[in-house]
Amino acid sequence: MSTNVSAIPTRGIPGWVIRVRAPFMTATVIPVLLGGAVAWVATGAFSWLHFLLSLGGALLLHAGANMLNDYFDHLSGTDRHNRQAIAPFTGGSPMLKLGLLKPERVRNEGLAYFAIAALIGCYLAWQSSFWLLAIGAAGLFAGYLYTAYLAPSGWGELFLFLSFGPLMVLGTWVVQTGAPSWEPIWASLPIACLIMNVLWINQFPDAPADDAVGKRHWVVRLGRERALPIYGLLFVAAYLSLVVNVLTSLAPPWTLAGLLTIPLAWRAWKVARTHYDEMPALRPANELTIQVHLVTGVLLIVGYLIQGIVR
Repeated sequence: MSTNVSAIPTRGIPGWVIRVRAPFMTATVIPVLLGGAVAWVATGAFSWLHFLLSLGGALLLHAGANMLNDYFDHLSGTDRHNRQAIAPFTGGSPMLKLGLLKPERVRNEGLAYFAIAALIGCYLAWQSSFWLLAIGAAGLFAGYLYTAYLAPSGWGELFLFLSFGPLMVLGTWVVQTGAPSWEPIWASLPIACLIMNVLWINQFPDAPADDAVGKRHWVVRLGRERALPIYGLLFVAAYLSLVVNVLTSLAPPWTLAGLLTIPLAWRAWKVARTHYDEMPALRPANELTIQVHLVTGVLLIVGYLIQGIVR
């Protein structure tokens, strides 16, 4: 089926939403909200201004990373030649694939988002703790180098786990409390495992095209069949870390509500087990994995908020 290029907006808010892949920024919203909730429960204090700046800076980092990832994938050719992509979950934004924007425009816009995020981070570090500079620098490093260097070398999955889990939750905590702690890191583990699983299953459709251009992430290295069990194990790790956190008093018992998404995860696993090598039949697994991350994250946040209210 041919794509109606003229129907794809490139300007205004609709164009921006497509360029930065805004619907997928729940991957950023969830850890920032979680970090804020954990900090409020622990200290009883909360700065809305600093929280909103934290959220804005993190979203700008995510937007910049998405645009630079599209830019580097354009240079390698993987998105243009991807015949098994499951849009909109895999295959990147259509802006460069369809020639709607110049590559330099995408690169420069991504770098501009990084620059604004860095300025916000410097202000927040001055207001809270200079530990935030190290956390922010790690996020910038991962966002810029993910597609060009980290994913091809096999480090991409680890850096995504850290960036959208411990680093974002810890960074938000530091902004609110002024000092690092292990508490937000433990709290972040369930959503870190789940966001890594989003990446993991999204790499299945892209694997042949990525392999052809030397983007050798772990699904390419293992092959789809051998990568499939890890998809299931990441779900197990997410729920197990949640239970362990509660049993060891690292998280309030209300967060066990996150276990309510196990049926969704089971459905995703069944689809992936049956259709891991069949595109687009794998699509429900891609959708469900995102839903599991989002709903589990919301339930964890609500669990912390209930704890703060009833303490």
